[in-house]
Amino acid sequence: MVTDRLQLIPATVALCEAEMRGPAAVSTVLQATVPQGWPPPVFEPDDIARVRRQLAAAPSSSQWTLYYILRQPVTDGERSALVGIAGYVNPPTDDGVVEIGYAIAAEYQRRGYATEAVAALLARAFADCGVRVVVATTYSTLLPSIKVLQKLGFVEVSRNPTTNLVHFECRPSTFGSPAA
Repeated sequence: MVTDRLQLIPATVALCEAEMRGPAAVSTVLQATVPQGWPPPVFEPDDIARVRRQLAAAPSSSQWTLYYILRQPVTDGERSALVGIAGYVNPPTDDGVVEIGYAIAAEYQRRGYATEAVAALLARAFADCGVRVVVATTYSTLLPSIKVLQKLGFVEVSRNPTTNLVHFECRPSTFGSPAA
């Protein structure tokens, strides 16, 4: 997927294996600059292992997996820069629900990259006639993350005060319509 400023590269088994070896290996595979603080805090080793298992078991599901978010070069001779990850937790369920998640490296936050990447994921999901709703979960303390979701038309559907998790959903009819 390509947006105005970004390229979303689908995860592969090779990328997952590079991730397990560290940022230098990820840089080599992606041919991109990797931020100093890579990976983002919410991108855990068990996430990488889950994605690797999913890709190894069903290579055809690669469109419904994790994507590496690369900022396209701004000047000639500049390399792409890895700014974060975003993607689908699993392929859509039989009743048309797909969950997304995303994380932007600290060095690249508050530049609109999450909004741009999530908008691309939503457009791709809703282009599939089997998808009727996209869901996302974030912590109530992550106000920038909540603003990304609201800006794209997600609506809060529940909040758990014990875990601090807020659950959102977006339907084709609300996609791109900022929530009030």
